[in-house]
Amino acid sequence: MNGNVGVNVVLIVAALMLTAFIIWYFFAPRKAAQVGSKGGVQIAHIVVKGGYTPQVVEVHAGEPVRLEFERQEDGECSSHVVFSDLGIDRMLPAYETTSVEFTPERPGDLPYACGMNMLHGMVKVLPANR
Repeated sequence: MNGNVGVNVVLIVAALMLTAFIIWYFFAPRKAAQVGSKGGVQIAHIVVKGGYTPQVVEVHAGEPVRLEFERQEDGECSSHVVFSDLGIDRMLPAYETTSVEFTPERPGDLPYACGMNMLHGMVKVLPANR
């Protein structure tokens, strides 16, 4: 009987560890990617394949931004990217790169999502470079 108790304890500990890993994997804060700059435009390349990579991009307020979405899939969910705060809904053709351009006026977060609101990303707008 004591052998069964030991096995049960091991299984419970393993299940708790697996649950903790899954929670960390999906909900841990993501490190923000820095953007490059070319000709006064902040440029970030974002791969669309089962999600957005990188998921978080940092830019500076008052400077033009170009987000280049490279869609590497053809599922319906990722066929659009929507920036509801900016009024942008852009179609992303499968296996192509599509640019979304805007100039953030003030610091803050600009969330974006796929047309079905299942994939999510974030543009973190930092204070202007002075």
